[in-house]
Amino acid sequence: MSSSKIITGLLIGAAAGAVLGILFAPDKGADTRKKISKKSADLTDTLKSKFNDLIDSISEEIENAKNAADDALAEGNEKAATVQSSIKHSLS
Repeated sequence: MSSSKIITGLLIGAAAGAVLGILFAPDKGADTRKKISKKSADLTDTLKSKFNDLIDSISEEIENAKNAADDALAEGNEKAATVQSSIKHSLS
């Protein structure tokens, strides 16, 4: 299981626990709704941040793979040119 899935699961579990704790606390309804709203906003911000981190990580991996492919292609072209040059010289 990836670490992002574990972190997401922990965040959702913590949020659910916080909401349940607020719901069972002996506060007025208006205070409870404010607390739930604040916790929901905090959770949304945290999830957005984790999602953006995940997207950045994926983008970085894609860029690294692209660079590796470009390097491999350049190396292959150099080797092909060397072989082609060797063949031309041996035929001359």
